[in-house]
Amino acid sequence: MNQTSTEQLIDRPARSDHRLILSSRVNGTPVYNGSGEHIGHIDDLSIERVSGDVVYAIMSFGGFLGIGEKYHPLPWALLKYDPERGGYVVSLDKAVLKGAPNYDRVELEALGGASAESIERIYAYYSPYGSIAY
Repeated sequence: MNQTSTEQLIDRPARSDHRLILSSRVNGTPVYNGSGEHIGHIDDLSIERVSGDVVYAIMSFGGFLGIGEKYHPLPWALLKYDPERGGYVVSLDKAVLKGAPNYDRVELEALGGASAESIERIYAYYSPYGSIAY
C-alpha cells in the first residue's frame, strides 16, 4: 500500500471545490480590500472551543518586518474568499482598519481567551460594514 507523506499533503494545492480548509492553510493568506489592494494577511484564527465555529480571524496589518505590526480581530463573516486572488476580501478600507480594535503581539496571546465584552466590542465596531452577529 502506498501511503502519502505529510510533506506531500502540506505541499499539495488546496482544492477550491472543497468546503473545508485547514487552519494551517488559512494562516498567511493575503487579505485585500474591495479595490484589490493588499492590506494584510491572516495571522491566526480564534475558534470557539465548544461549537468549533471560527469567531474571528486575526489579521496582521501595518508594520514592517514584524516591527510596529498590529493585529486586528476581524469577524469571520466579513471575510469572503476570492479564488482568483488566492486570498480573502473585506469591504473595508485602511482608515476603518486603523480605527478598529487592535492588539500588539503580547496582547494577542491573551486574546484567545478574550472576555465576551471584548468580543462584543469587536463585533460592534464592524457591524456597520456587514451582517454579523456574535
